[in-house]
Amino acid sequence: MFVYSDVALKLLIGFVFMTLLINFTGKGNLAPTSAIDQVQNYVLGGIIGGVIYNSSITIIQFVMVLLIWSLLILVMRYLKIHVHAVGKFIDGGPITIVRNGHLLVHNCLKANLSAKEVDFKLRSAGVYQIAEVKRAIVEQNGSLTILRQGDGEIRYPIIVDGQIDQDVLELMNHDEDWLLQQLANHGITNVRDVYMAKYENHEFKVTRYDHD
Repeated sequence: MFVYSDVALKLLIGFVFMTLLINFTGKGNLAPTSAIDQVQNYVLGGIIGGVIYNSSITIIQFVMVLLIWSLLILVMRYLKIHVHAVGKFIDGGPITIVRNGHLLVHNCLKANLSAKEVDFKLRSAGVYQIAEVKRAIVEQNGSLTILRQGDGEIRYPIIVDGQIDQDVLELMNHDEDWLLQQLANHGITNVRDVYMAKYENHEFKVTRYDHD
């Protein structure tokens, strides 16, 4: 039998769980930057929406499902931040599809982009000749970042969350020995002490975890 008080209580519990989960995992869920953030929102919304009108599912069962899903999200977020391989697998990374006016077909296929989709993305960004593009990069959320000939360089973090991004090092034509030397120049001996490091305007900039 449909009971409004039961629906109201489940809605209240769902609202509280969503609020707590957003506060625990950060505000990224409000403006997802990756596919996994979208999936988290969809599944959580599906759990709440699919349960509130089902009177056969008790409040205890509803809370247990929410707890299990919340635990999965928190564990996944922890692994994303602290284990580089897991973060790379879940979120992926930026993929260069145009370099110095040349279309990189292999990378386009790696990003699951057809020729029609690449052409559409470039035209949507106001690019009608690939020769005008110094670098075009598909970001983690599917958006396209374009650097035209004559513009400056796009610089991604070399170190994020205490993990070295080997793809960015390769993009910059540097190796790990160069990076470790840069860290040593800043008095840092352990990569895990670094929250973020970037190389901009020929200057190596480091932000440590203990930075105020």
